[in-house]
Amino acid sequence: MTAISASMVKELRDRTGLAMMECKKALTEANGDIELAIDNLRKSGQAKAAKKAGNIAADGAITIVQDGNKAALVEVNCQTDFVAKDENFSNFSNAVAKAILASGVTEAEKIAELKLEDGQSVEEARIALVQKIGENIQVRRAKIVEGQNLAVYKHGLRIGVVVSFTGSAETGKGIAMHVAAFNPVAVSADAVPADLVAKEKEIAEAKAIESGKPANIVEKMVSGSVDKYLNEVALDRQMYVIDNDKKVADVLKATETTIVEFVRFEVGEGIEKKAEMSFAEEVAAAQAAAK
Repeated sequence: MTAISASMVKELRDRTGLAMMECKKALTEANGDIELAIDNLRKSGQAKAAKKAGNIAADGAITIVQDGNKAALVEVNCQTDFVAKDENFSNFSNAVAKAILASGVTEAEKIAELKLEDGQSVEEARIALVQKIGENIQVRRAKIVEGQNLAVYKHGLRIGVVVSFTGSAETGKGIAMHVAAFNPVAVSADAVPADLVAKEKEIAEAKAIESGKPANIVEKMVSGSVDKYLNEVALDRQMYVIDNDKKVADVLKATETTIVEFVRFEVGEGIEKKAEMSFAEEVAAAQAAAK
């Protein structure tokens, strides 16, 4: 049996970023062969990643990288905001975003195959990070935005916006902030998806009919409800976040600015989170995981 020296443990730790005791255990099992220890750790990391995949990753960060008139938004999820703030997590997210921007690939299953600058695939780097950090980590979605002019806005780690526009750069930046705050669903009322309008109309009709009003009044009530909904979700009809006395449409007209497209990502949209555990439940879960 080869003696495991402190220098060997340090070398493995430097190369993998894992804890000292885990490195010593891996070296012992590999009889001091560092390369074999790394291979074994990678294999066990894949097993750990598969095991962690069942945990809901509803936290994380939105990363945006830009190169000229093209930008990529990427949502990478983890389980806690503590990990979302970790340097290793942010480095991984940035590396993935750069690979997406360079390749143009936005489908999650294809993103996993992309090569990062260090030669690893996204999936290899993800598995290594799961092993190092101990949480489920997933690249959830990505979008590339191109345009004559782009305005980028980040609100902390959780919200990211890219706006494609022509006209005033100041207005473009303001609209990006506005989209982050008000979360419109389309640039204009005409562009609001028909299924959303139909759903709102159906709800309004049900409420109006319950009122027992005459048919002509019901029709007006429904029309008014749908119009109110469009005022709330269409960007051009919303009151401007920077000047609440003006609608966005008025600001765009005054500054001769046109919004071509916007994309807004918010961490965890549509992900159902588990109810938070009590302290006693957390302890019990930790004990069970350690067995």
